[in-house]
Amino acid sequence: MILNKFNYKKINKIFYIIFLSTFSFFINQYYGYVGINPLDNFFSFNAAYDIINGYYPFKDYWTITGPSIAFFQSILFKIFGISWSVYILQASIFNVIITLGTFFIFYKLKLEPHYCFIYAFLLSIISYPSVGTPYVDHQAAYLSIIGIYFFILAIKINSIFYWFFLPTILGIAFLTKQVPSAYFILLIGFLIFIYFIFNFEIKRIIYFLLGIISVIFLFFILLFIAKIPFLSFLQQYILYPLSIGESRMEFLFPLEFKRIVLRHKLIYLSLLVILFINIKGIIHSYKYFKTDEFLITLSLIISALILITHQLMTMNGLFIFFIIPILAGFSHIYYKEYFKNKKYILYLLIFLSIGSTIHYWNKYIVQRDFLDLKDVNIEKAIDAKVLSDKLRGLKWITIQYKEDPQNEITKLEEVINIIKKDKRNKTLVTDYQFISVILSMYDYSPNAYWFKYHVYPEKGHKYFKIYKDFFINRLKENKIEIVYTIKPLWGDDDVLKNVLNDNCFKKNKINDILDSHTLLNCDQLKN
Repeated sequence: MILNKFNYKKINKIFYIIFLSTFSFFINQYYGYVGINPLDNFFSFNAAYDIINGYYPFKDYWTITGPSIAFFQSILFKIFGISWSVYILQASIFNVIITLGTFFIFYKLKLEPHYCFIYAFLLSIISYPSVGTPYVDHQAAYLSIIGIYFFILAIKINSIFYWFFLPTILGIAFLTKQVPSAYFILLIGFLIFIYFIFNFEIKRIIYFLLGIISVIFLFFILLFIAKIPFLSFLQQYILYPLSIGESRMEFLFPLEFKRIVLRHKLIYLSLLVILFINIKGIIHSYKYFKTDEFLITLSLIISALILITHQLMTMNGLFIFFIIPILAGFSHIYYKEYFKNKKYILYLLIFLSIGSTIHYWNKYIVQRDFLDLKDVNIEKAIDAKVLSDKLRGLKWITIQYKEDPQNEITKLEEVINIIKKDKRNKTLVTDYQFISVILSMYDYSPNAYWFKYHVYPEKGHKYFKIYKDFFINRLKENKIEIVYTIKPLWGDDDVLKNVLNDNCFKKNKINDILDSHTLLNCDQLKN
């Protein structure tokens, strides 16, 4: 009888894993084909193609975006070929990772398998499908949450695996996007420090430190292989983003109850059980600070606050609602220990998880709100295979041409033909960062993507001269003769006007969406 029960649980677990893997993969594959926001959806597409061809971030083009997504994508392109289906493959894989990671931590913490399945299933619906394609904010957040999972398991389970690989997860998260990853690194570092004060064990400390050393060593090996100067990495990925971080703080203000609390009320509701237990433990005894429970509940509470703060400080659409089924699952675990006779709490957690998933799925995912397509009729979309077979299956419709996507495609086809016929050394400035890929050319762009101030400094900024010199050197080293600007350019209007003197280029309006800047023989561009 016991053996049968064991086999039944094992079969159930295997079924849940297979189902969650399949569902979380294909739901993202589906939504990854629905609609497009050129600025957000394409920059990794082109960056991965560049890496395949030997052009690397920080060295060949300016970027403040973490390189890990582009490197992962370049591997997928190398293995499976370049296509839209392979492009969204990375996002689908990470949707599987965060889904299964959530299932496994709940399972390890003794939550019944069917509840582990429910929370992980709900998470898979509202995580990566909100954008569908690889995106830095999403992926950095998921990796940071997995870092929290590793931290929790490291202190709950006597396994050096979690201590050693925790720095790896956090390192990849940071190289995906600086924030919120840096906040999670500080949080976990602080909690580990507290843990080792009360639970000193030299073996765990050694493996944790070995993990840190390994990550740093591998990072410098990658810089060496790609011939990326560390100073360029430091300036572009650390120092310049820090210099604009202060302005991001302005997005937190005014500290309005509606923005900070009411807008994220469902997240706070999913936290209530955890918050109650944490406060009760602190009030009950000062010894509670030494317990694993204090560290775990505190990590969950602050993680939610980090994501809310990050959401308020970015210019992106709402995406952090994925944390609700995760927090509800942890609340369920503590419900079992502290409130098991109060069934209404369990029902509320389940209702909150299912209800919030349905709400956010309909409002933000079905309506493609993160891509600014909330008021767009997706039925008007056109298969992007007319632009290139590499984009086959993508339902092309953007906010700029929401009533007539065919008009946008026709204009792009004209632009692509003009660029294709021009045999001069040329640079492309565009949010449509698939053009160089379908033309099998390198675009020699000095930037990974275009968004003044938020991505590269404007005139008057203390790092502007560094950026300007970098930009001009790329033009000179690659012997660029003409710069094509394809509009609309969401985050800039004329990228050359602040970098080059007026006597260094001649601007020509070719059509509604294409400008050319023919570079002239001026002092700035002389070697």
